[in-house]
Amino acid sequence: MFNRSRRKIILSIMGSLILLFAVTLTVILLASWQEIRGRDAEMLDRYAELYVPEAMAEAAQEGSDGQGTPGEVPPPDPGEMPSDADETPKNPGEPKMNGGPGRTLEKRPADRGPDFQLSTFYAVALAEDGSVIEVDNGEKDIYSDDELAETARSILAGNRTSGREGTLSYVVAVRPGYTLVAFMDNTVTENSMNTLLRNFLIVGGAAIAALFFIALLLSKRIIRPLEENDRRQKQFISDASHELKTPVAVIGTNAELLEGEIGQNEWLANIRYENERMGGLVKQLLDLSRAENTEAAKEPVDFSRVVTGETLALDALAFDNGREFRSDIADGITLTGSRTQLTQLVSVLLDNAIRHSTGKEITVSLKRQGHHAVLEVENEGGEIPPEKQAHLFERFYRVDEARGGDEAHYGLGLAIARAVAEKHGGTIGVACAGGKVRFTVSIPEK
Repeated sequence: MFNRSRRKIILSIMGSLILLFAVTLTVILLASWQEIRGRDAEMLDRYAELYVPEAMAEAAQEGSDGQGTPGEVPPPDPGEMPSDADETPKNPGEPKMNGGPGRTLEKRPADRGPDFQLSTFYAVALAEDGSVIEVDNGEKDIYSDDELAETARSILAGNRTSGREGTLSYVVAVRPGYTLVAFMDNTVTENSMNTLLRNFLIVGGAAIAALFFIALLLSKRIIRPLEENDRRQKQFISDASHELKTPVAVIGTNAELLEGEIGQNEWLANIRYENERMGGLVKQLLDLSRAENTEAAKEPVDFSRVVTGETLALDALAFDNGREFRSDIADGITLTGSRTQLTQLVSVLLDNAIRHSTGKEITVSLKRQGHHAVLEVENEGGEIPPEKQAHLFERFYRVDEARGGDEAHYGLGLAIARAVAEKHGGTIGVACAGGKVRFTVSIPEK
């Protein structure tokens, strides 16, 4: 059982490493996806900034000659104007850029990089009344002018300024006299990212599955020597306890007979005292061995009556030690298991509280939480350091401040309690807060 906990710890560590590996791959994938989309959005914004419909460019030209309305369209940026561009673009599919009124650029600005120059853009310019001023579909047959115009109207009707429509990302730019909806075709990018995602899921999933089985195999190989050592230790305790029972009983019987022959004697009293201590230790070792190595009986046990009975049975002991029980025990809580072992579990916790409480009141609570019976025993006591709490349920472990000074106990009680709880599919734990020490046992009802 102890090694089972170790195996869980090893599997938990390896599981955490596998999870970290999966999270790292996921973060890399998402970061790459985000970077690509951010770069595409930046190029689309730049395209929208440079694009000017031909009709608007001509109006701007008239305005610059004094024939139009000044200020209707902002003057072109001299830095973007070609020196002597032809009136007719060499590439008919190129969008009308702000390279001069009524003119088009022979090629996209080289300083924008190859990504910008090789990307596919579309544009729809709409008047304030919703009529189409111009559609630039890049002279491609993928989307018709009507499809692009309808998509642009749908975007404006939804009051959206940027986003995605299928494989098209878009941005809306409101300008004097018209609204521009610029699109960027992300078909190639989306297909590449989908391929990357699919390969990531296949290869990453296979790698994670392989790591899991490797971790499972390694955990078994690592834990096997520990399990064997723990098994031998338990077997030794069981065998030694059984072997000691007979001589302890013989010594006790002979001491009684000898006392009857010679009367009371100081040396004989010491023999009887130490023999009783030895008998108590052997009994606890046998109890621990049975709790760890014997399967719990499968019979219904009224756990409410068990807790109530043990509280009443130990009430006199509590009174002799200046303690008293305050009980809150729910009725009708039934468990499946061994009545003897469950009784021993309750007895250990109550006896532990009586011996180590620094106050008068000991609280005993039994309640149902979901499908579990939860037993809590709380008493006043000194703070147990967290590093020592983890060892409280180990065999022969004693905390000087909380468990020392009692020759009748050997640090086996809480180990027995843990073994019983785990045999019944439950857990046991300890918590210290506000000058209180609380032991909690949770056992499933079925």
